[in-house]
Amino acid sequence: MTVAVPPPAGPVETGVSAPTFSVLITAYQEADYVADAVASALSQTKPPHEVVVCDDGSTDDIEGALAPYRDDIVLLRQENRGVASARNAAAAAASGDFLAILDADDIYMPDRLAALGRLAAERPDLEVLTTDAYLEVNGQVVRRAYTPSWTFPVNDQRSEILRRNFVFGLAAVRREVLLGAGGWDESLRFAEDWECWVRLLLNGSRVGCVVEPLARYRVRENSLSTNRVAMLEGEIKALGKALTHPRIRPEEDLVARGTIARLEQELAVDRLREALRTRALGARRCAAAIATDRAAPLRTRLKAAAAAVAPGAVGFLLNRRDRREWRGAGGTTVRRA
Repeated sequence: MTVAVPPPAGPVETGVSAPTFSVLITAYQEADYVADAVASALSQTKPPHEVVVCDDGSTDDIEGALAPYRDDIVLLRQENRGVASARNAAAAAASGDFLAILDADDIYMPDRLAALGRLAAERPDLEVLTTDAYLEVNGQVVRRAYTPSWTFPVNDQRSEILRRNFVFGLAAVRREVLLGAGGWDESLRFAEDWECWVRLLLNGSRVGCVVEPLARYRVRENSLSTNRVAMLEGEIKALGKALTHPRIRPEEDLVARGTIARLEQELAVDRLREALRTRALGARRCAAAIATDRAAPLRTRLKAAAAAVAPGAVGFLLNRRDRREWRGAGGTTVRRA
């Protein structure tokens, strides 16, 4: 088993038995996928302590999809309040040592919980665990989650989590640690996972990773992560909360502010793209603002200058590109059939 782990802060207890894992699945309009997720959790070589599914106000036939597994899972229902709320409800009902996230449209490989359990037993000082995964589109693997350009860091994780969310999303977190920190922030509809990891790491938690692809993450065009503007807005809000954390250090504050500045630049560009695509009033003015922003990369400024001169033509080209391809989670570009 290949792992990436931070060095221990002190002596690590040995002979620790593997912890129990409660698998948390939140579902909203995922009747076509959720049964596969549940089946993958129940068929682990190291069975989960329990599988808790929270239906976040779905109107499709999720009950029918889950009927074959009804005696093997805990099923909760609530009005639609978002992923963070549904995860908090599932976490409150769970009793395992670790809470393992599984999105309703994703799948665990059979040995995933066993691998996480071995890592937790070897390094009981770690409070958040994850693994590598396959990213797939329409059933075809396109790449791994971790790549040479998106690595899992083992040093200075506090600062690195303020630069980017390096925790692959199907993570497992110690239940008492998560609940003690207040769970997931229900005010966030996007980037609630990043905000949670930032908060836990600034509290003193550390993250370990099994660097083997032990999950299948489905990249879908209609998933929340494809809404770039809303995602960036959520990420900026999440990092803004980090600035108020009582344990953030001055040098970490600078890192967070630098990341916020970068995300704000990306947000301005994505808002401009939307304005150009829809021929919105003010698109030319937005383009001119980016073109004259000396903090923006030169290539971005040149493209914005072209948009300021000919917004209609640039909007036409953007729409033509959208008909050819779309961009999904992890920056994956997918060609349309």
